[in-house]
Parts: sequence; structure tokens; C-alpha cells
Amino acid sequence: MKWAALIVMAALLGGCRTTSNLEPVSGFDLNRYLGKWYEMARYDHRFEKGLSSVSAEYRLNADGTVKVLNRGFNDSERKWEEAVGIAKPEGAENTGFLKVSFFRPFYASYKIVYLSPDYTEAIVAGPTYRYFWILARNPALPENDLNRLIRVAEKLGFQKEQMLLIDQKENLK
Repeated sequence: MKWAALIVMAALLGGCRTTSNLEPVSGFDLNRYLGKWYEMARYDHRFEKGLSSVSAEYRLNADGTVKVLNRGFNDSERKWEEAVGIAKPEGAENTGFLKVSFFRPFYASYKIVYLSPDYTEAIVAGPTYRYFWILARNPALPENDLNRLIRVAEKLGFQKEQMLLIDQKENLK
């Protein structure tokens, strides 16, 4: 599946500029982060190519790991695609740093580098600057809020010119 390529690609891109200089948010409450998020913007990736209306749902497992359900609409095939993964907290307690796997035993960094106080907007970085997402709880994020998040991402070192804005039309039906 397209999503499994994330881990393999992350391993192959070891020579890329890493996001090690980006600090995950502190004071992070995993339970508040759980639930559904909608992808508002991302960098283009092979594993998400051609997908719109992308969302991610996070559910706590009994063992403290998190079930990750990524879902996107394949526009050319007119059908939904899904990938199920697992995430586990990484690093210091109460920081927005997870390791995510869609292809075990390989895990990739998932750093929440911006999180609104009400847990409705987030910016997530992968292991390198080639992996980037803006997420929101509402698939109809107002344009001024998206533009503000893009400016925050630029200050973190992400390039606006590389960002794809994600159409959420299928999630708005």
C-alpha cells in the first residue's frame, strides 16, 4: 500500500536535512490529541500521490500504543484508500513526539512541532524536512487560519512553495 512506503522512504533519505533541530511541543496530552484530524496541507509524497480528503484517526490501545487509521480519497480511481499503523510515545514524557509504523518493525519520527492550545490545529514534521503536514479537526478550516499555520510552518523552516493544499470535498459531503 502507498502508506507503507513512508518508513522505507524515511530510511533511504537519511542524507536529507533532518528535523532534529525542531522541538516537539511540550505539555502534550496524548488523550486530547486522540480522535480525527484532517490534512489541510502537506508536502507531496509518493505514498499520498493522488489522494484528497485525507484524514488520520488516532485511538488509544490497551497497551498504551495508538492505532493510526489514515484514509484518503483516490481521485483517479474514485475510491477510498486506507492504511492502518501503530504509534508509540517517544522521548521525554508529555512531549508531542511519537514513532509511527505502517510497516513493522520500521518506525519513523512523528513530531508535533506546533499545537494550538485547544488541540484543534497541528503542524507535524517527519524525520526530515521532506515530511510535513498541517492538520485540523475541522475539514473546513477557514482560509485565514490556514494562512496563519503556513506562516508558522515557514518560520519552522518549511517551504510554502512545496506545500500542497488538500481538498477535503469528500469529507465535507
